[in-house]
Amino acid sequence: MTVLVIWALGGAGWAAVLAGLRRGLPGPARGPALFAHIATPAGTVLLFSLIGFGSLYATVALTAEWWALLAVTGFRPERLLATGGLGRLAAWAAATAAAGCAVMWLVFRP
Repeated sequence: MTVLVIWALGGAGWAAVLAGLRRGLPGPARGPALFAHIATPAGTVLLFSLIGFGSLYATVALTAEWWALLAVTGFRPERLLATGGLGRLAAWAAATAAAGCAVMWLVFRP
């Protein structure tokens, strides 16, 4: 059941970031950003399976990243570097690490 919840939260976070990117990115940066975001889940799961970790770790990491990005930018991911500078980027990294560690502890605790 826990894995299904993680997949559902990951899918919802991915869709929310996609909607934010589609809504907020104008001009020539929009196409590459959308392509990279759409290719991220498949590429990450493939990478983790090639190195032997499996997709659960990748799913937890991506879910933490997407929800931390939404929390730090106020559901407007295009603001990650545009208005916050390196401070917002550092806050995103810290929130991702905290969320990832918390979820890993909840899922894999003894």
